[in-house]
Amino acid sequence: MDKLVVAQHPLVADKLGRLRAESTPAPEFRSLVRELAILLGVQATRGLPLREMTIQTPLAACAAHQLAPTIGLVPILRAGLGMADGLLTLLPHAEVWHLGLYRDEASLEPVQYYNKLPPGRPVRHALVLDPMLATGGSAVAAVDLVKRWGVDQVSFLGILGAPEGVRALRDAHPDVEIHLGAVDSQLDARGFIVPGLGDAGDRQFSTGNPRSG
Repeated sequence: MDKLVVAQHPLVADKLGRLRAESTPAPEFRSLVRELAILLGVQATRGLPLREMTIQTPLAACAAHQLAPTIGLVPILRAGLGMADGLLTLLPHAEVWHLGLYRDEASLEPVQYYNKLPPGRPVRHALVLDPMLATGGSAVAAVDLVKRWGVDQVSFLGILGAPEGVRALRDAHPDVEIHLGAVDSQLDARGFIVPGLGDAGDRQFSTGNPRSG
């Protein structure tokens, strides 16, 4: 699909396999989410513009480059928090804004309960972060909010996706790049990714039923 980038890297495949395993404990699960966010973040930021500058090394002046735009990280609470931690390793000066969205289990539609997009001029490029792109409802709603706020370029960064979620986000926002570690086969009747990895939020924070999601 246009604008869909699925990682093809042995490190991503290895870490994703360990992330999926039901036996992986929460501390290791959190570490793997963070590490995968870093690996996928390198891919997702490959097209960021640079500006030229001159620096002084211990021996001579030389040409160098610096990221031109201000980057915003938009983790969808709560599962996106672990990804934001990893991305801040790559982009320590990025601004971070939190969006609270949950999926109504009856309608499968997103419900917003928190919005921390600040007033004033937005950044030029935002990365929306959520480990799972299942039905796509939360991702579409988050991108809607970020675009209405005024961001010029928005990308979505996730770990696992389903074809239904990819299609929903692509149809609603065809200009948004979608970066994923893998795309699984389908959603089940409850709207959960299969084979998936369970509920990414519950598995990070040891709450609820880790099998769901």
